[in-house]
Order: sequence, then structure tokens, then C-alpha cells
Amino acid sequence: MTLDRDSIAAVDSTGQMDEVLGLPEHLEDALWRVESSGARPVDAPGGLVVAGMGGSASGARLAVGALGPRLTRPFVVADGYSLPGWTGPSTLVLASSYSGNTEETLSAYEQAVSRGAPRMVATTGGALAARAREDGVPVVPIPGGFQPRAAIGYSLVAALEAAWLAGAAPSMRAEIEAAAALVEELVAEWGPDAGEDSLAKSIAVSLHGTVPVIAGAELTAAVAYRWKCQFNENAELPAFASVLPEADHNEVVGWEAARELGRFSYVSLEDPAAHSRNALRAGLTADLAGSGASPVVRVSARGESPVERLMSLVLLGDLVTIYSAVLRGTDPVNIITLDGLKSALSAAA
Repeated sequence: MTLDRDSIAAVDSTGQMDEVLGLPEHLEDALWRVESSGARPVDAPGGLVVAGMGGSASGARLAVGALGPRLTRPFVVADGYSLPGWTGPSTLVLASSYSGNTEETLSAYEQAVSRGAPRMVATTGGALAARAREDGVPVVPIPGGFQPRAAIGYSLVAALEAAWLAGAAPSMRAEIEAAAALVEELVAEWGPDAGEDSLAKSIAVSLHGTVPVIAGAELTAAVAYRWKCQFNENAELPAFASVLPEADHNEVVGWEAARELGRFSYVSLEDPAAHSRNALRAGLTADLAGSGASPVVRVSARGESPVERLMSLVLLGDLVTIYSAVLRGTDPVNIITLDGLKSALSAAA
């Protein structure tokens, strides 16, 4: 199959590819939207907690990876009904829910209220926006009409800006703007109008028919998890994410048996600025994974700054998983299993 615009459109009924290609504009627009919310710096020696689930939490995980050692205060993701026990008046809480009706995030917001924590919200609306406005809490207005996972640029920028507002990190505005420019270049290099031998299309073709395991270290660990989730939701495939160096202390032992269990592939996401020992581990681990995985794909991040390198791999993963959906004949908008689970939970409430 040729992965051109016509073949993509035949499967992609709601234009999910267009949302991926719009990532540069999303990053720039998100900066304006955070500013328009009226959120102001707060003295939060306890750091930042981002309460969110799924795609709305992905941006925060990526932000932690991009900031890395530049963090000067705690920054954690609360992906459940509860906030960390130490959350209180000295901790800024960002409640991130695309729909504004995510039950776990609403629960976490109420806990933030009861504990006297300063708050801000990133959402399209729903009960979360209504409660925040009632409380006089700044609301970052995310545009509607996306799948939550497609709003990654907005959730990432909201989290990075919240970290700055909490005094947990320096401002990333310059890096975000540079990342938007780089991603625009990479859209032309890897997008639907690129040749069939382009990096994103080649990776998708090579991984077709396999269960991908994506690994990363430091900055790329969060991106590996993003790839895993995008394979799950866009291509409706099982996929798994691993973190180095931890995977070298357990997971590598299992690769030799993988061939007798199924068709696995291994993708190593690598940052040229990673710790030298993690760079060495990436190559050695890829070699070990090759005993049970085929293909083994190694990808190096592009860009000068951490945010640029992070976003280069985010874009690549989003494109690869959309192409994978097309190769499988799967509409990337379909999340029937997730919708069914939410309905069952609502019925049991």
C-alpha cells in the first residue's frame, strides 16, 4: 500500500492525520492560550502536581522529560483519583482534562480545593471549567473538536508553563517556539507528501504485523510511553514501553524467548544528549533485543534544545502510528473499547 494522502483519507474518516500535521500551530497557539488564562506565578516550594488521565496527562509526562535536571522543585503526574499526600497550600495543582468531565481529574480537583492548594485548569469546558470559574481559578481554554491525544501540544505547553509559574523550572517559551519551527520542517520531511522511503513511513512498514516494544531513557522515556499509547489508540494494537537503564536489570532476560511467543519488534528512541552510559546501554540493549525481536529500529532525536528533540520524536511517533493504522485498515478515530468501558463505569456509578 502507498501511504499517500488518498490512501490515508480512505481510512482516516475524521482527519486525525490533519491534527498531527497541525502540531506546529498547536504549540504556538498554546502559548497564547496560557497567557490569555490570566494565570500568574505562585510561590510553590512544594512544586507542581498535574492531575490528568490519558492524553491529558501525556503532556505533563513529556514536560517532566523535557525539563529533566532543570527542575528545581518537585513535578509529578497524578493519574488517578487522588493527589499525593503531601499536596497542600505550597503546591500548585494543574487539573488537565480535555473534556472537562474526566471523573478521576474532577476528584483530584476537589482534593486540591479541600487541601487549600493553588490551582489552574486546562480544558475545553465541562464540569471542570465550570467549577474552576466558580472558584476564580485560571482556565487555559483548549480548543475543542480534537481527540484528547491529538491535543498533545496544548497539554505539553500548559504543563511546561505551569512548571514555570510554580517556580519549578525556567521559562521554556523560547524552546517551545523553536520546537514549533523544527516540527514544521519535519512535517514536510515525514508527512503524507514525503516519499515512501521517508523515515516515518519506512518505520511503519517495517513494524507492520508486530507487537512493538518502545524503549527510551531520560528525555525519551516519556516519548516511548507516548508511542506506546499512540499505537494502542491510533492503530488499535498492543504495544509496550520500557525505560532504560531499568529495563537492563530485568526485561532484557526475556528477549531470547520472544520469537517462540509471537512477532515482536523493538524501537529504541535515543537522545544525542543523553548520559554517555545510557547511550552505550541503548546500543547494547538493542543488540540483545534482536535475539527475539524483528525488526530492531533505532531512532535519534532531532533538534538543538531538549524541547525540540522531544517534539521531533513525538511527531515521528504520531505519524508512524497513523501510518500503521492505515496499513491495518483501521480508522484511528475508533476507540470503541474505551467508550464501552466509560459507559460501563457510568452505569455502575
